[in-house]
Amino acid sequence: MVVRLKVLFIGDIVGSIGREAVEKYLPRLKKKYEPDVVIANGENAAAGRGITQKIYQQLLQMGIDVITMGNHTWDNKEIFEFIDEAQYLIRPANFSKEAPGKGAVQITKNGNILTVINLHGRVFLPPHEDPFRMADELVEEARKISPLVFIDFHGEATSEKIAFGWYVDGRVSAVVGTHTHVQTADARIFPGGTAYITDVGMTGPYDEILGMKKESVIYKFQTNLPARFEVPKSGRDVFSGFFVDIDNETGKAISCERIYINDDYPFQG
Repeated sequence: MVVRLKVLFIGDIVGSIGREAVEKYLPRLKKKYEPDVVIANGENAAAGRGITQKIYQQLLQMGIDVITMGNHTWDNKEIFEFIDEAQYLIRPANFSKEAPGKGAVQITKNGNILTVINLHGRVFLPPHEDPFRMADELVEEARKISPLVFIDFHGEATSEKIAFGWYVDGRVSAVVGTHTHVQTADARIFPGGTAYITDVGMTGPYDEILGMKKESVIYKFQTNLPARFEVPKSGRDVFSGFFVDIDNETGKAISCERIYINDDYPFQG
């Protein structure tokens, strides 16, 4: 009999609409998939720019176990006051060695230890340390304890994320891409047993542009003039996620499924 660890990942939570979508759908998804661990990217949770301590606590209370970040980690300066004490909040591990916080965390559920790692891409993004080399170090350390390893790779370029997925295939349980806010239709399990998706997508405003009010984004494209991008506080929502079922003994994925819920694709219980 295969003993399994089930993991549900929630794509970039954007603003209050995103947080409300989590509150609305997570209980239903827990009933449907019965995940042991819930992970979410929270780098846009505070009005699209970073995260606050209050929101961090709210997300944990909603049932999220680990929160990952990305290029907007430092947008809300409040994070510097609490990230070192936030046990289940991680930022990309390949940030500067001077950066506060940590890039990986281990969580124990039902006697099984899952290592969650956050990494940041370098194509069309700031030149952080090499995420491939950093993965080698962190995965080797993690596998000394347990073969259960989950990576959130926050990156812009699809090619970089796909390359990374192949690079760690067979060494980690899952690699999920985040950052672009647009879900990709390429969920799969690589030959070595690593579940993969290039981008999980966004949980937030459905009728806007990547979570930002569409009027200012369109204005920017039309004029090439400065425009302030803001996250709306009301409107329809979209929930994007990824579910993976993992063999506890081998750390290899058994199955995976992308989750996409909105008014055009209603929740199927």
